Amino acid sequence: MISAAEAIKNYEKITPKNIPLAEPFSRGHRACQGCGEVLALRLVAKAVGQNLIAVSATGCMEIISSPYPQTAWNVPWIHVAFENAAAVASGVEAGRKALIRKGRIADAGAKIVAFAGDGGTADIGMQALSGALERGHDFTYVCLDNEAYMNTGIQRSSSTPFGASTTTSPSGSKSKGQMTWKKNMPMIAAAHNVPYVATASPAWHLDLMNKIRKAIATPGPAYVHIYSPCPTGWRCGPETSIETARLVVQTRIFPLYEVIDGKFVLTRDIKNPKPVEEYLKMQRRFRHLKPEDIEVIQKRVDADWERLLGFVKATNPEAAEKAE
Repeated sequence: MISAAEAIKNYEKITPKNIPLAEPFSRGHRACQGCGEVLALRLVAKAVGQNLIAVSATGCMEIISSPYPQTAWNVPWIHVAFENAAAVASGVEAGRKALIRKGRIADAGAKIVAFAGDGGTADIGMQALSGALERGHDFTYVCLDNEAYMNTGIQRSSSTPFGASTTTSPSGSKSKGQMTWKKNMPMIAAAHNVPYVATASPAWHLDLMNKIRKAIATPGPAYVHIYSPCPTGWRCGPETSIETARLVVQTRIFPLYEVIDGKFVLTRDIKNPKPVEEYLKMQRRFRHLKPEDIEVIQKRVDADWERLLGFVKATNPEAAEKAE
């Protein structure tokens, strides 16, 4: 099998001049106003094109796109349980290969993409995802991370950031809200030694779409983790989704990077980061935090950034030198 680096050498890059016109995910869905997750989903679908086979776990994007008898999907789509998007995508990939081998269908180059939220990825779907990555199935897994179980009532997940108030981690006189730190799923995926892992934000739409293009061009499993603003659950204005998606990168809270054949590459190096307070103050889920709490978060973000730079230097010294 060729490496990811070889596979993506000549991938068809998306620019402002050639953004695909096809809309595998149509208008008319029922997402909340300002939903950053559905914007991310649309960008992913446009990047893949009409040759997409979508495997969709239970979650916000499933319920807003498929109220019987309607659908917002213009491509083959299957709804699966909360926890098994990766397992079903593995089965679709294996079944398709068997049908091609037996001459039952032609190989039209369809791309299998599994979609799940942070709960269906970092929590109840992690076992199925880990198994699929370890087995090496040829599909792309996209985590649309809105940092809680939003469609069932804004309950915390292991992807909920420290200090955030949710219905199951409420802030109060004896609680700062979420008491644990956000699980680092991209790093967990990279630890499986898969060919391609990336993080993305809808505020950088071309970066997001091109990472998806690289993911689907890579043989074997690929994992893309997309920051997906949720104004409803985060208690912020629906008009602020893109600003939030931009600030989370500019504060280094959510770095944009790729891991290609084990080599880390920063795709947006933030030389002069904004303080995390600018990001936190936009969302009422953090309004209870005190200055000392924000200082703790700032120190954690700074440490995580240095740790990421360490991975870049250790695995890809040439890229690290260019960044400096």
